[in-house]
Amino acid sequence: MTRVHDIDYKIYGEEMQYVEIELDPQETAVAESGAFMLMDENIQMETIFGDGSNQQKGILGKLMSAGKRMLTGESLFMTAFTNISHDKRKVSFASPYPGKIIPLDLNQLGGKIVAQKDAFLCAAKGVSIGIEFQRKLGTGLFGGEGFIMQKLEGEGLAFVHAGGHVFERELQAGEMIKIDTGCLVAYTKTIDYDIQFVGGIKNTIFGGEGLFFATLRGPGKVWIQTLPISRLAGRILQYGTGRRKEEGSILGRFGNVIDGDGW
Repeated sequence: MTRVHDIDYKIYGEEMQYVEIELDPQETAVAESGAFMLMDENIQMETIFGDGSNQQKGILGKLMSAGKRMLTGESLFMTAFTNISHDKRKVSFASPYPGKIIPLDLNQLGGKIVAQKDAFLCAAKGVSIGIEFQRKLGTGLFGGEGFIMQKLEGEGLAFVHAGGHVFERELQAGEMIKIDTGCLVAYTKTIDYDIQFVGGIKNTIFGGEGLFFATLRGPGKVWIQTLPISRLAGRILQYGTGRRKEEGSILGRFGNVIDGDGW
């Protein structure tokens, strides 16, 4: 089994963060394609098949593992960054959109975290990045983005990214919260996760929210984001393709004509 590398790190920035990882000689960090920002001299980049954890033995096992990663929207390959010098070196990875980078010490979190399928940013080599199917009937039929999730397993550090403000909620045994499926970032393996129908004809037709809640019951920790990327993308698309609404403007359509937008 691959030894999990013990990496040091520091997170910079507020809305558009990046994480700087300090590697000792021969230490390695792995990251998704597109996360890399900058690195020191004498750090070697290598494209690897899977996550480099060697938990899947043989070519068939590795192919199945890679196929599962494709279901979460990730690439078959990852990039490994290894310090080949005799001194400490640094490599940095940037968040893909406004939000926060969350460091997760799997050794202190029961060895496993379940996260939304596009949350993973980077990790120490030896952390396994796989897929988590929600087995409950309600989740499978109605869960949407909450049905297929990522699982991060091992004893090292992993970093996930989420949109907007991110906060942690610790649930006591039997305590339950209901949350929009898109706002859920991650949770520990002790959390009981399911999907619940909102209910009520008026809520369904006129509510303006999703038809289903994610229900999470403790004990365990939950990480929640205020701005899911799907919500952000939908709002940008709405403003980019729809006609402008002059809410509260006394000029209304006349203002559009002045701006050259027409009627």
